[in-house]
Amino acid sequence: MTVHRTENANRPRHASPVASGQRARLLLVLAGLSAASPLATDMYVPGLPDLARSLGADASGAQMSLTGFLAGIIAGQLVLGPLSDAVGRRPVLVSGTGLFVLFSVVCALAPTLPVLNAARVGQGFSGAAGIVIARAVVTDLFDDGELATVFSRLGAIGAAAPVLAPLAGGALLLVVSWRYVFAALALIGLLLVLGVLRWVPESHPPQARLTGGLAASLRTIGQVAAQRAVIAPVLTLAFGGAAVFAYIAGATFVFQDIYHLAPALGSLVYGVNAIGNMAGSVAYGRLATRWSAETLLIASAVLAMAGPAALLLVQVTVGSTMSMTWLCLLLSLTAFGVFFPTVVTIAQRRGRTAPGATSALLGGGQFLLGAAVSPLVGLFGTHSPAPMAAIMAACLALATLAATATRLTHRSWPPSHNG
Repeated sequence: MTVHRTENANRPRHASPVASGQRARLLLVLAGLSAASPLATDMYVPGLPDLARSLGADASGAQMSLTGFLAGIIAGQLVLGPLSDAVGRRPVLVSGTGLFVLFSVVCALAPTLPVLNAARVGQGFSGAAGIVIARAVVTDLFDDGELATVFSRLGAIGAAAPVLAPLAGGALLLVVSWRYVFAALALIGLLLVLGVLRWVPESHPPQARLTGGLAASLRTIGQVAAQRAVIAPVLTLAFGGAAVFAYIAGATFVFQDIYHLAPALGSLVYGVNAIGNMAGSVAYGRLATRWSAETLLIASAVLAMAGPAALLLVQVTVGSTMSMTWLCLLLSLTAFGVFFPTVVTIAQRRGRTAPGATSALLGGGQFLLGAAVSPLVGLFGTHSPAPMAAIMAACLALATLAATATRLTHRSWPPSHNG
């Protein structure tokens, strides 16, 4: 088995044209698949206190269900992405999303916390299929000239998930218990299974698949990671993702505990930031027609870093107001809207020989480093915005360095032709 097929690397092999009407339905389902796991991450968070009481657990025990879910997402992407390179996209998508439905039902009916935690690991593992394979399907079906537009649209839709999830979960919890949140996730998963069966074609036919079975497909991750032109954007995304996790971990404390915003006003802040993120994603589709992806990646990384760096400087000198903190974070979140679809576009272009493995590296690195960085915000204190800003700025400085390396490796990519 090899992953070094490079002829015609600028366009997907064996792909059929996607009609305009079919494209809209396809992107809708792929966006839903990408958003399912973020929804499962955040929808039940408002119900954690009720969950802990009903299962006889303390707060830290209930929060383990979130940790288990994230661990499942990381492992699921690293396994299911390469597996789809070997057996095809649809079998992994349908079975993974179907298991997501099953584990969501188990979560809804869980009699004890250990059962819930085990089901959450399974829910994360199976839900990872939607995240990792949606990117691979896009890479299979669209050529390099279209990837920027498609990933920008998926990014804009995906930016809404972290905001809508806690709002939807909170609204649901006003009338029913936390168990119905998981029932709602099961229903969403069932609709996505139907969407895949109806509107997502098999984009990776047998003649394009890697040979050698599951073990060989998993070894593909190592082969892809050994390519500097691919691992550079993977690291860029990992550091950028860590900054986002630091923002998620710290923003609630900053706006509610430090600036004493009511939950409703806090939701307004998150909503405006998400709109900025969506606007950045939409703008990327237009910007990509004028500048190279590598140039946009460096520019967006620097702009994203400028927000928390400015916030840190203001906080340690004169002290930041709520408005200044919000403005700095809004700048960073808007830049993220360009940053994330750009780096995904670059990585998936360069990893066309094994799109599933490339997507697995992207997602696995992003969630792994993000999960490691999140506790640091609380460890260094939540008495001011400085710890969150410092961690975000440090992560984005590393992302900028990795983005620079990504641009340098572009000069030697692809290795065997001038396309």
